[in-house]
Amino acid sequence: MNLPNAYLEQMQQILGDEFSSFLASYDEPKGYGLRINPLKYALEDSTSLPFSLSPVPWASEGFYAVPEEQPGKHPLHEAGTYYIQEPSAMSAVALLNPLPGDIVCDLCAAPGGKSTQIAGRLAGEGLLVSNEIFPARAKILSQNVERLGIYNALVCNEDPKAMSKHFHGFFDKILVDAPCSGEGMFRKNPEAIAEWSPEQVEICAERQQMILDCAHQMLKSNGVIVYSTCTFSLEENELMIKAFLSKYPEYHIESWDTVLPTDASLSHGIDLEGSLRLWPHKLRGEGHFVVRLRREDFDTATTKPKKKKSSKIDLEDWKTFSHSLLKISEKSALGTFLKQGRYQFFKDELYVIPAAMKSLEGIHVLRAGLHLGTRKKNRLEPSHALAKALCPSQVSRYIELSFEDAKKYLHGDAISCDISQKSWTLVCYQGQTLGWGKATNGTLKNHYPKGLRTMS
Repeated sequence: MNLPNAYLEQMQQILGDEFSSFLASYDEPKGYGLRINPLKYALEDSTSLPFSLSPVPWASEGFYAVPEEQPGKHPLHEAGTYYIQEPSAMSAVALLNPLPGDIVCDLCAAPGGKSTQIAGRLAGEGLLVSNEIFPARAKILSQNVERLGIYNALVCNEDPKAMSKHFHGFFDKILVDAPCSGEGMFRKNPEAIAEWSPEQVEICAERQQMILDCAHQMLKSNGVIVYSTCTFSLEENELMIKAFLSKYPEYHIESWDTVLPTDASLSHGIDLEGSLRLWPHKLRGEGHFVVRLRREDFDTATTKPKKKKSSKIDLEDWKTFSHSLLKISEKSALGTFLKQGRYQFFKDELYVIPAAMKSLEGIHVLRAGLHLGTRKKNRLEPSHALAKALCPSQVSRYIELSFEDAKKYLHGDAISCDISQKSWTLVCYQGQTLGWGKATNGTLKNHYPKGLRTMS
């Protein structure tokens, strides 16, 4: 691998005697893993997945996987049972430690690995706001949120400065997985090498400082910011945090080893007590820097987004649909969400906005909570997002497909079924939801979104 001389000199200065081991790691296979989605699948059932898995020490829902087994092409992946994620990247959310009911922001969220991990730990309670400044990447983020059946989330496409104005003092916890020079991506994505330069490191550091300033404005009293990168430079990691702590003395570092399990492969940061380094020569992963910052209590009143006045809307079509097919317990997380959330039409699209979200005015939102369906003439056509939020026990009609029929369904084919009445039917594989079908005279018409269908 042809690495830039300036980069090699930087890493030799940082690592000293460990530099040769670090350099040798580039000849090793890249880190590869998957993360179980607890919204869909119990962690204790991971042994029943058809893959060779071994635990990732720092993330309870994370597992090393074998890329040759192609878990990303399996129907269970499309069902949202798990998310393919580089193992060391799982450390940031593990250190953030979101809990059910927390109000959380993932400020630089695409493509969605860390957002979906946060959502899994929220367990359908509280609120997740996932933001991505680039529209194309925000769309991918939204698709991944939908695939994993996440309903208590908003996906925004905004500049961090606009987010900080709208959400001033709003969040309990904020993840800043900052855009960086990507030195930890060299083994995974060799094209990143050509984009690297000392000047690019400086540009990234300036941007990271701005994003951290925005995160500070969005955080509540006694809140937590976790800052992470997939790069190794001091300028983007330890020196960045030292500058932040100097600017905002009301913060202190909460050491990673008080939150994460102690493991010999995890290292303390360089001259910054409590920060965490994951090095590719010490573990099976590409590397990460992570630090947890706690803001001290303060008495200053914060400004929350203005609450939008509720207006009465016609929900008869939704009630008709839900009474005919759904059987969601009001005590479940989804049942509570549907009971407490705010129903709103965007043109003909019906959404349930999380109760903790006060206003959508003034920000660009791609996904406003749970999309229930589209208003048609005298009916509501259920959305794919609704299907993904449901499990077989929450509907009165579902069909369980074989592996071959599941592949056909994901391709867009019609499926034979034993349902004679014309009805919406949840389509499942191994108890995991793939999407909707509409049964008619023994044939299941395919309603899997055309843009998601597989080519083989």
